[in-house]
Parts: sequence; structure tokens; C-alpha cells
Amino acid sequence: MTLKPQLARLGLFDAKVPRYTSYPTAPHFSDEVAAELFGNWISQITSGSAISLYIHVPFCRRLCWFCACRTQGTQTDHPVIAYVDMLKAELDLLAAHLPQDVTLSRLHWGGGTPTLLSPELMRDLADRIFATVPMGDDAEFSVEIDPNEIDEERLDALALSGMNRASIGVQDFDDEIQKTIGRIQGYDTTRNAIDMIRARGIASLNADILYGLPHQTRARMTESVQKLLSLSPDRVALYGYAHVPWMAKRQQMIPSDALPTPEKRLDLFETARRLFLWDNYAEIGIDHFATKDDGLTIAQRAGRLRRNFQGYTDDLSPVLIGLGASSISQFPQGYAQNASATSAHTKAIRDGRFSTARGHVFKGQDVLRARMIEALMCDFRIDSAEILRDFDVAAGALHQMYANANAAFDGLLRVDDTGLSIPPEARALTRMIARNFDQYDLSKAGHSSAI
Repeated sequence: MTLKPQLARLGLFDAKVPRYTSYPTAPHFSDEVAAELFGNWISQITSGSAISLYIHVPFCRRLCWFCACRTQGTQTDHPVIAYVDMLKAELDLLAAHLPQDVTLSRLHWGGGTPTLLSPELMRDLADRIFATVPMGDDAEFSVEIDPNEIDEERLDALALSGMNRASIGVQDFDDEIQKTIGRIQGYDTTRNAIDMIRARGIASLNADILYGLPHQTRARMTESVQKLLSLSPDRVALYGYAHVPWMAKRQQMIPSDALPTPEKRLDLFETARRLFLWDNYAEIGIDHFATKDDGLTIAQRAGRLRRNFQGYTDDLSPVLIGLGASSISQFPQGYAQNASATSAHTKAIRDGRFSTARGHVFKGQDVLRARMIEALMCDFRIDSAEILRDFDVAAGALHQMYANANAAFDGLLRVDDTGLSIPPEARALTRMIARNFDQYDLSKAGHSSAI
């Protein structure tokens, strides 16, 4: 199945579906999870285990119009300094609840723009983090770096603090597209930032690039991808631009009539995909690519690729704690999200309590279905032996789920005694297929295009 009419018949170009970085997805969170329960979940972490930590810095010097993240603009350092003080207080709260001897397997600073912190603030924050939760063996410390907001001194501070993976958003190198999405970032600026990063011995580099942007064509996509390949990133996330102006008001600055149709979005994705594969990158899940010796590629080969709020990961820790406004945490018991507004989050921390505003407690078949969806998103396959071993579900009920999903896609899926798999020619439908294992009402949220 490679022809657009077949994909159209199955609804690919009309469907709006979740990205499934969690299950259930964030629109289904409620106020059933508050600060006390969040603290209890932290206290129940196994002593001596490893956790992941996400630090959200919501500030930017300028607000890119395409971005739908929780961010706010600032031209001074005053709110940033106050925010870092709040993060340190939040780390103190975390330390008061954490069991002994817990270490970090992954630490990620995201945003916003974490690199607008001064070198002194970077070192201060990193010191407090590691005093709270030290890095474990083979731990990874990654930071989202804005090439427009970085210099030698700040990179020195990050490298000395232990950063060993950098992540850079490219989006697109075309001048007209950059102007239309409010993100001016030239190739030379990006290359210079990468050169500075590698000069400090930081060999691991992630890059994000978008398809589905206004004015994108195959030729422009090809040129941007080739420029990106010349920078030799270890990992690339090829994300589809989600135009959700009803959620992200700044996207109203982007002319909707300049956006490619869903059919053209597929062409743009396939154009970029072929270029990455021709350059010998491994295909990781639905939208990532990595070099043959990258951790994601190794994890995929070993069957231990995972998916969380940051996308695909080789991190096997069952606990991800998010600090900062709007951050989401994941536990074996469920999800917890901090207050979205920086002011509300800061007030709670200053009052000596977590700002947990909503979340979800796993119940019923949540964990079972979460694993099945994750398996489809990571491996394009659900292994019946694994599911029957790890979950309380009857073989007959499991195979009925498979049969229902297969029927919804005209028998295109491969179903046998070993499980269900998505053949390569149908993988553009993966998020739609995953939706068939989702028990929640998807009409409650406006999701992004299936392609």
C-alpha cells in the first residue's frame, strides 16, 4: 500500500490523532492528582534506583510563531534569576521526599530557551541538581541549545557541569520559511554553534527539523535536509508541524493558506526520510533517525526503545520527574503535571508545596494499553508473549483487540499467534492504528494531523 488513494480511503489525510507520548494523553488529565499524591509517589521510588529529571525553563528572548510550547518572552534577566531561585527551592522540596541513594539516569534542560541563563546561573542550577540527585554511571545530561542564544562562556559552563549531549532546533534553513514562522536562524549560525559544542568534547548531537511548514516544497525540504546532514547530527527528529492556533495564539501569525495540504505533508516527510536513509541513518519509530552506533539505534535493535514526553528514548527508568512550570512527571502509578502558569507554579513552591495541578492515576487497562500503544509507536509490533507475561489479560481478549484493529484497516495488519505488526507500507498509519487501542474519548481534545 503505497498509493495516496489507498491512504486517503483509510482516512490518513483527514484524521486528527494524538502523538502518543503518553497514554492516556494530557487532555485527559484531571484534578485527581494533587501535590500530596505527587509527593507520595516520589517517596515510593525505590531506594538506590535511577530516575530521569526534566527541568523546564519557559523563557525566550523572542517567541517563535510556530512554537506551541509553554513559553514567555523576556528581554531582561530579572525573571530568569527569580525562576532559577524557584527551581532551587523546588529541588529542595524534591530532596525532602526522595528516598536515599537515588541517582540520575537522564537529565534534560528544555524550554523555552535554557541557554539564556548566564554561565553563573547554569553552574548554580547544575550544582543544586547534582547535590539533590547525583549522576549515575553512564548518565546523560542533555540541554536544548538555541544557536542564537549561546556563546563560548555559556558552553564552557555547561560542559564543565557535565553536559554530554546537545539538542538543537533547526526547523528549516530556508529564509522565506524562517521569516514566515518567526524563527530567523541561519545555517552559519547553526554550524558555528555546533562547532563550539564539539570543540568542548560533546560528541552527541540531536537536531530537530520540521515538515509541513508554510511555503515548504520538496526542493526546499531537500536543501534544508542536505544542509542539516552536512552538520552530521547523531539523531534527528523529523517532526510534523502542528498548526493549532486555537491552542497557541502566536500561530495566528502564520498564514494558513501557505501551509501544505496533508497530501503534500506526506510528500515532504517522504522526501526527508529518503535523504536520511540514503545517508545511512537508521529509522527510529515514526519520525526519528539516528546513526548506526547511537543509543536509540542500539535500543531499537535490542527491543528496549521507549517513548515518553520527550519523544523516543533509550532510558529505561520508570520514573521521570518534571520540575518547573507546566512540567509533566511520569511514575508507575500515573502522571502528574505542574501548574502551567509560571506565577501559580512559583507561588506554590514559595509556599513550601509542589504545584501539582492535574494528572492521571492509572486504572483499569491503562497500563496494558499504554504498553501496547508504545510498542506500536516504537517497534510497529505488539508481542503477544510479552503482553501475556506482563499483564492480566486473556489470550482471547488480546487477539480480539488485534482483530478489531485489523478490521478497521481492511486487514492490512499482520496478525498471527505471535502478535500484531504493521507492515512497512502501512507505517504512515501508525498513530491511527494506535488510536484503535485507545479507550478514551478523543473528541475532547484537538489533536494534530495524522501525517
